Amino acid sequence: MPEKFIVPQFIENEDKILGPITVRQFLLCLITVFLLFIEYKLFAFAYFIMAAILTAGIGGTFAFLKINGQPFHIFFLNFVQTALRPNLRLWNREPNEADLRESLKPKVQKLAPPTIAKKLPHSTRLRELALTVNTGGVYQPDEEE
Repeated sequence: MPEKFIVPQFIENEDKILGPITVRQFLLCLITVFLLFIEYKLFAFAYFIMAAILTAGIGGTFAFLKINGQPFHIFFLNFVQTALRPNLRLWNREPNEADLRESLKPKVQKLAPPTIAKKLPHSTRLRELALTVNTGGVYQPDEEE
């Protein structure tokens, strides 16, 4: 008798620890509060208020904002990677030795005619076209008919 296993559902959802707050959001809020404490100790009160508004805004954005269903830090990383990548991509392929030898060979202007007879008995227009395509245009049917 095969064993039965419980398959986890909704594995893309983050675990919630405090009401609707996930572990990631809690850690980001904890880091933001720590930064606010450092700013409080370092700056005068007027500068602390300005820095605290900026720090709390950035921390709240990274913790709670979602864009297109993705957390903001994923969106931000994608934005930075796109901004650092060049807009125009050119392929500057360096020729290797085999390519240089191939380009230096004298080019053959026309292939030798195939050994197939020029006119087959009972040939149709379709057969002539197929032969023309198969020989790469070397075989040209007579247009006298």
